[in-house]
Amino acid sequence: MRESYREDLNGLVEDLVAMTERVQSAVRLSTRALLEADLATAEQVISDDTLLDAQHDDLEARCFVLLARQAPVAGELRTIVAAMRMVADLARMGDLACHVAKIARLRYPTKAVPEGLVPNFELMARVAEDMVATAGRALNDRNAHDAAKLADSDEEMDELRKSQFRILLGAEWPYSVEAAVDVALLGRYYERIADHAVIMAGRVIYVVTGNHPAGENWSYA
Repeated sequence: MRESYREDLNGLVEDLVAMTERVQSAVRLSTRALLEADLATAEQVISDDTLLDAQHDDLEARCFVLLARQAPVAGELRTIVAAMRMVADLARMGDLACHVAKIARLRYPTKAVPEGLVPNFELMARVAEDMVATAGRALNDRNAHDAAKLADSDEEMDELRKSQFRILLGAEWPYSVEAAVDVALLGRYYERIADHAVIMAGRVIYVVTGNHPAGENWSYA
């Protein structure tokens, strides 16, 4: 009975890792839609968000079943509780990628990102996607060391966001007010994807060590 319980728990974590990979793909595709004004890809990301929502509901329900079937102890309990929260983190990241795709769709056939901001968004998107991938890999490997690296990546994202604001608020902003609003929103979406990846990494560290990482770079909102 206990062995079956552990198998179900391991299966839950494996499917959580698979959800991470789906979110990573959503971030990558939404960025392509955004920077290339690719309407078909934007529509795909928006449509596929329902699959992420369904996966969220399934994994959350399985967490509740595992809690109810037996009294989980120590690492088992930490894993289930952390999994319930990571599912929510991943669903939110998927929603944010969907928001990016919706702006790409709204501005089609033009590109929502002004040419001068394209390098900034390319870097921002790459950092966000890498952070999601690292969080998933750390969970799969139960690797607290890799999870801890996310705090440094988040600092890189923060610097990119600051650079973006310097351009936005500069006296020589050459684009429209509409473009400024789009840039502000899009930057916030990528920043929040990174924030949720850091939160997820903190939960991985908790699963592995039993302790939440401390410091100003860590949050559990």
